[in-house]
Amino acid sequence: METFLIRALQLILSLSLLVIIHEGGHFFFARLFKIRVEKFYIFFDPWFSLFKFKPKNSDTEYGVGWLPLGGYCKISGMIDESMDTEQMKQPAQPWEFRSKPAWQRLLVMVGGVLMNFLLALFIYSMILYTWGDSYVALKDMTYGMKFNETAQQIGFRDGDILKSADGKELVRFDMDMLRNIVEAREVTVLRNGEEKKILMPELSLLDVAKEDPMFVATFRPNVIDSVLPGGGFAKVGIQKGDSLIAFNGTPLNSWNEFLDEMSKLRAKAELEKKTSAQFSLIYSRQGVRDTVTVQTNEQFMVDAIGGLVNYKETNLSYGFFESFPAGVTLGINTLKGYVNDMKYVFTKEGAKSVGGFGTIGSIFPKVWDWQRFWEMTAFLSIILAFMNILPIPALDGGHVLFLLYEIIARRKPSDKFLEYAQMVGMFLLFALLIWANFNDVLRFLF
Repeated sequence: METFLIRALQLILSLSLLVIIHEGGHFFFARLFKIRVEKFYIFFDPWFSLFKFKPKNSDTEYGVGWLPLGGYCKISGMIDESMDTEQMKQPAQPWEFRSKPAWQRLLVMVGGVLMNFLLALFIYSMILYTWGDSYVALKDMTYGMKFNETAQQIGFRDGDILKSADGKELVRFDMDMLRNIVEAREVTVLRNGEEKKILMPELSLLDVAKEDPMFVATFRPNVIDSVLPGGGFAKVGIQKGDSLIAFNGTPLNSWNEFLDEMSKLRAKAELEKKTSAQFSLIYSRQGVRDTVTVQTNEQFMVDAIGGLVNYKETNLSYGFFESFPAGVTLGINTLKGYVNDMKYVFTKEGAKSVGGFGTIGSIFPKVWDWQRFWEMTAFLSIILAFMNILPIPALDGGHVLFLLYEIIARRKPSDKFLEYAQMVGMFLLFALLIWANFNDVLRFLF
């Protein structure tokens, strides 16, 4: 319950900030061009609001709605989420959106997306300035990588050190690395001191990312680093420094393989309605082998840690002014990766993977971590900017599309057309929202 509340609080705080910034972008350009903004709300307020106030001599009512699905600015003379068609039947006023030149209306509509993207770049810059950037370079992972069956069939081998994909250097272990490998035609690895070229078949990043065990993971040697008193390993005399040789007769060449076998054991035990399990283990101590039978606890764990490696860490620090170009680069690369992965949404598996608020909340850490919070907020800001600029009616991108048509064709779409387009867009968005959260429910139940 505590984990749920921490994640929920982070999600609400992050989305509230993003909504304020996004709608603030629309508000800024509207007021810049002397367009009246009637309402500025965080969350939606059908029928009633949780809080509202209207400053003296102001045309704008500020408030907080009860439906946490975003927020909005109600701009005079515009067909938007409020669907205020009665206002559109009245003669146009000079302070209304519809009375302004197309280029001004265009800036009002892109203001939210622009502010979200700039916010992401600023957050990334401040993250680098405050915490810097620390990682273990792939070239320094001297034990190489651990590859699953799919990767082994392609030609990878355990212990390969990843070097490049289509000539582009692979620097660190992250999603960009996996994306570059999957989408490459040729991957170069260092194997036993020699470079090897591996020809890649056509793969789907979505399919590869779901594989368990992972397509590629950091190789962890099969050596025990610590044993907790009273645990399964401690009870049979296994100690720090011992090497694992075989699990129920299956040879072990890494700690990764031990964890895979433990996962299979747990799945089988749970299927058989057992609360714990036991297995035969061969281990070695200073060249002497022994065989023991290990009993897990009720969490199917043996209370031991293994496979830890102290690789050299690369640490980058940034001065205040240095952090901005680095933050811009990081933000643009994040956007490129997200846009690249969008093509998978239109596949059958991609549609199943779409998530709602539960999925978004799960990306936040289980404990409060400010660095991770800001990283996720910047990422969500990138997503919000990109999704809103899509040319779908009811989104900012839909309004931008119609304004570009007006600028090119030199004629406005009719108010009735815009009204119907807004209704269709809102229907599509609510359908997507329901589908995404329905997927969350299915994942939670099954």
